[in-house]
Amino acid sequence: MSNIRLATRYAKSLLDLSIERNEMEQVFADMQWLQAVCKSNRDFVVLLRSPIIKSDAKEKILEAVFENKISLLVTLFCRLLIQKGREGGLPEISAAFIKQYKAHKNIHTITITTATPIGEGLKQSIAQHIRTTTEMKNIELEMVVKEDIIGGFVLQVGDNLVDASVSYDLKAIARQFENNDFIYKIR
Repeated sequence: MSNIRLATRYAKSLLDLSIERNEMEQVFADMQWLQAVCKSNRDFVVLLRSPIIKSDAKEKILEAVFENKISLLVTLFCRLLIQKGREGGLPEISAAFIKQYKAHKNIHTITITTATPIGEGLKQSIAQHIRTTTEMKNIELEMVVKEDIIGGFVLQVGDNLVDASVSYDLKAIARQFENNDFIYKIR
């Protein structure tokens, strides 16, 4: 399922139902588990999206995989997806549910990209600085290590990006040299 709108609708329905039944935290944990299964096992996603495998066989396979691992509500939700022919969208639906859960709980995901891993103390001080300088109180830090930024960091909060990396600075300097009016262009 590449239809994000459809995944968002199914996720919203599951979120509303989990709130109504006071099972939101359990359903959130189940959807995180499902997302991890989908990310770690490509064959599982291929199975879900396969038009060759019949829906009753998919239901039996999912029951075997999910046995005693997820709540009854999520199990029934997955059965509904199979009955409606939407089981191929389970990875997108789980991601949409997690996103909507975080929005409902006012949890902000902040991604910090560095050239080398940073210590726990520095992570906590960054989180504390963000809490004191912004209105974000519930913060979830995601750490990404990319050696190609050379040094510094890239901080992303939602749609806002702060690029304080060495590679960004080097590219900015290179652009300045390309547009240098004091050097005659020979051609």
